[in-house]
This record gives sequence, structure tokens and C-alpha cells, in this order.
Amino acid sequence: MFGRTALVALSLLPFLSLGQVSEGFENGLDATAWPTYAPDCNQGGKITLDSTTAHGGKNSVRVDGAGGYCGHIFFGTTKVPSGDVYVRVWLKASKALTSSHVSFITMPDSAQGSKKHLRIGGQSGILMYNRESDDATLPDLSPQGIAASKALPTGSWQCFEYHLGTDGSIETWLNGAAIAGLTSKSGVANANAAQWQRSSVKPKVTAIYFGWESYGGDTNTFWYDDIAIDSTRVGCT
Repeated sequence: MFGRTALVALSLLPFLSLGQVSEGFENGLDATAWPTYAPDCNQGGKITLDSTTAHGGKNSVRVDGAGGYCGHIFFGTTKVPSGDVYVRVWLKASKALTSSHVSFITMPDSAQGSKKHLRIGGQSGILMYNRESDDATLPDLSPQGIAASKALPTGSWQCFEYHLGTDGSIETWLNGAAIAGLTSKSGVANANAAQWQRSSVKPKVTAIYFGWESYGGDTNTFWYDDIAIDSTRVGCT
């Protein structure tokens, strides 16, 4: 039995949701907790623990992504909340997003079917989502849709957050500021999300992986640090 002192101590512990993941890689990169993910093929991509740059502490995870689909490589976790999913990651890119389609986060999505992914990356020089099953993008890659998103700054740490709602809603923030072009609310018409909202698919992701995937020849190096996954928003601080 717990004594009175133990019970008081337990009552003072902060609440942790069952789906919470929080990792700064200060004790290294645990390959069991954070397995490598490279569906179908892997030719040239590399994941390493990097002690030369970090958002917090001394370590980050470096991903060197090669060109072409088989140059892809990711690391991540299957510990995903069963309801709303909030992700916060500090990341740093060595090169700017180009006109080519790339991904730096990929998530197996059972709502789309077997081996299909919800992807976050870039195209037309801006941040965007891509739904693999029908190749829809958020935002639409129209002049107006492109203007409603943001470019990803290079060479410095950026706080990237997103929310996947059980009702199919998507919200996205860069350094705490909402990105209108990367927002889609259930039942709310969005002129920049016509392609995305033509489907009734409500994402149900089963894992979250961070890395690099190029559908052309683009290569890049990304660093990832201070990853948090929870059922409520974590924020940048």
C-alpha cells in the first residue's frame, strides 16, 4: 500500500496523456524506439545522430536524403494517439524547397488504404500536404493557394506544428503562427483547399516518420530535434 507521503507525491505529478511522445535525443538515437522507415527501397539515404548542431541540448538527428524515390529514408514512431494527433518538431533544412515535390514527414494512413501515406513536404517552393491515394494537395497549387502557404526557411531551427483532427480537420503552424493555406476545417469551405476537400477521407495515421523523400532529383539534409506527439497541442516553448 502507498503511504500518505507517496500518495501526495503522485498527486503532484503532471498529467501525461497515454499517447505522449517527447524526445530530444540527448541519450542518443534508440533504433528500437525510433526505427528506420524506407518503404519499398532505400538507395543512398542516411540517418545519423549529430552532436554538432541541436535545437536544445547537444544532439539532433540528421537525415541526408538522396535524390529520387529510392533515395528516401525516415525515422519515427508508431506511438500515435488514437484520437486527435498533435505533432511538434524543431527542424532545420540545408536547402530551400523547390518546384519539385518532396516530403519531410510521412505517415501511413489507414483511412486511405494499405500502404498509402499522408505526407508533409513541399512543392512550388512552399510547404504543403499530399494525400497519396488521390495525389491531392493542400493547398491547391494555384497562385492563390501557393500565396496562402509559406516557404520553409533554411539554415536555422524552425518550430513546425500540426494537428490532425478526428473530424478530418488539419491545422498547421510555423514558429507559432497559423498557416492559412495548410488549414482545412471539416464543414468549412476553403477556396484554397478545393482539391483536398473533394474527398471524405479523414486521416487515421498509424505512425509518424521524419526524414526525406524526393519524387524527382532533389536532395537535401534535414535535422530534427525536440519531437513531441500528443493528443493536445504542445506548442513551441
